[in-house]
Amino acid sequence: MEENAKSPFQAAVQPGLIIGLVSLTITYVIYFINSGLLASGWFGLVMIVLFFALIIYFGKQYRSELGGFMSFGTAFNFSFITMIISGIIGLLGQIILFQVIDPSLPEVLAEKTLESTLEMMESFGASPDSMSTEQLDEIKETTLSNFTALGQIKNFGFGLIAYAIVSLILGAILKKRDKSLDY
Repeated sequence: MEENAKSPFQAAVQPGLIIGLVSLTITYVIYFINSGLLASGWFGLVMIVLFFALIIYFGKQYRSELGGFMSFGTAFNFSFITMIISGIIGLLGQIILFQVIDPSLPEVLAEKTLESTLEMMESFGASPDSMSTEQLDEIKETTLSNFTALGQIKNFGFGLIAYAIVSLILGAILKKRDKSLDY
């Protein structure tokens, strides 16, 4: 490792900010085009793929700065910190979207989520009619609670576990050891 190379934390700040702002920009653009798309599985899948691709891109840049080699621990730390920073930006942007810009949006997304849940049940052969009104209301209320500021913060906390698991995968992808140091 070079003497004046950045620590994983220092190196992760700028990529974390960029990824957070890119994902937030895409979220807001999709919101303005058709807010119902935010509840789409395709939207979530595209965002995850983009997230992975950008972290790998920035991770390879950081590895190059380190001389072309990076340990698993360094790669894990870089990935995890990048995801935390971008996640915080996304969290703040979504709280602003759901609480300030369009407080009615959670209701729309809860309806869309309920519709897609019922469609998925039908595709698996279950009858949505078999669910009571109370069960449907409970699903909707649970979904709505995820869009409150407290619900989003709680989900971010649970998301940290997912970030750690994804960082393990990204750390394995980004690591590269210097084989010339082997005896």
